[in-house]
Amino acid sequence: DLIWKRAIASQMSEAELERTNVTIEINSSIKVEERFIANGEVIKFDGFLKVYLEGTDLEDEEQEGMLPKLSVGEKVDNKVITATERFTRPPYRYTEASLVKQLEELGIGRPSTYAPTISTIQNRGYVEKGSVDGLERNYVQLIFQKNNINEKTLTEKVGSDKGKLVPTDIGIIVTDFLVNHFESILDYNFTAKVEEDFDAIAEGKEDWTKMMRTFYKDFHPQVENVQENAERESGERVLGTDPKTGRQVSVKLGKFGPMVQIGTADEEEKPLFASLMPDQQLNTITFEEALDLFKLPKALGEYKDMDIEVNNGRFGPYVRYGKKFVSLPAGMNPMSVELEDAIALIKEKEKGDAPIAMYQDKEVTKGKGRFGPFIKWNNMFINVSKKYDWDNLSE
Repeated sequence: DLIWKRAIASQMSEAELERTNVTIEINSSIKVEERFIANGEVIKFDGFLKVYLEGTDLEDEEQEGMLPKLSVGEKVDNKVITATERFTRPPYRYTEASLVKQLEELGIGRPSTYAPTISTIQNRGYVEKGSVDGLERNYVQLIFQKNNINEKTLTEKVGSDKGKLVPTDIGIIVTDFLVNHFESILDYNFTAKVEEDFDAIAEGKEDWTKMMRTFYKDFHPQVENVQENAERESGERVLGTDPKTGRQVSVKLGKFGPMVQIGTADEEEKPLFASLMPDQQLNTITFEEALDLFKLPKALGEYKDMDIEVNNGRFGPYVRYGKKFVSLPAGMNPMSVELEDAIALIKEKEKGDAPIAMYQDKEVTKGKGRFGPFIKWNNMFINVSKKYDWDNLSE
């Protein structure tokens, strides 16, 4: 049916739309300055829209923003008035494509430098390409109908993003440090001006030594001052007071990544530390979530006469079985891991670690590392090409 309608629509005349702004005054015995304003389009001639406005799956999309035909001075009946609470939305996160577009608009870089720039900030861990779970938020809706006002509290999810460039804790801290100490260097106009100077040097219109001398005259003293006087940035954020010990609870970036700290360095008792989960960030973790991290490690039971516990470490949550460590799959919450879950992960790990072949009387095993899948033989690591089925590798 949809194919037929589209085929017919392609042979029909163009629709004629008139962009319209409607101002509706409030008829009241009391003078009211407020007005209702509607912006949209009025259909002057249906054309091909006649097809789409008759129950297709695009009906809602097509009718959105459409206004009925109105005339100046016409009285509008009050059937339903809906007032919905709205919040200012933050700017959308960048994709790689939208970031390139923004760099072009700001005059930063050249086409040949866009890809290396984006790759660099990802390789250094300043941003990650991924998804962000939104947060649920309540909002109020008032409905005026038949001289009655009804109030409803509804819920919406905000802040969700998929496939966007998301700043990491280290990226946020580095940016804050540079903005605080090298504000002039991070100014977009400065970067664009330097690009123009480089073009002039390439064309032989400007001497590069003069340009560099002018730049370093102010920049070098800035660097020396920061090296001598600037404090190390940690992104520390105080969350509250631990109800058990009365000590301060804070989050910051440590030597091994983002962490929660109970206590301070100047106290007689040593501080307690716990690493953040991979999906947690310094600027969004709550006080309750921070305290939950100190519930780890959690003993789960025994398997083959060896203790099993779940914990969180520098490289994320894991299960410890004797002297062996098994990483938890992405998205698995260590707080909810039970003994059966841990045993299943251990068995899967043992199966994966089992030799897949023997070569010169030595075992050949396989694994996955930071650079992808590999096979190991005689302490040698060999990357496995994508053309091979890694899960079903055999002798």
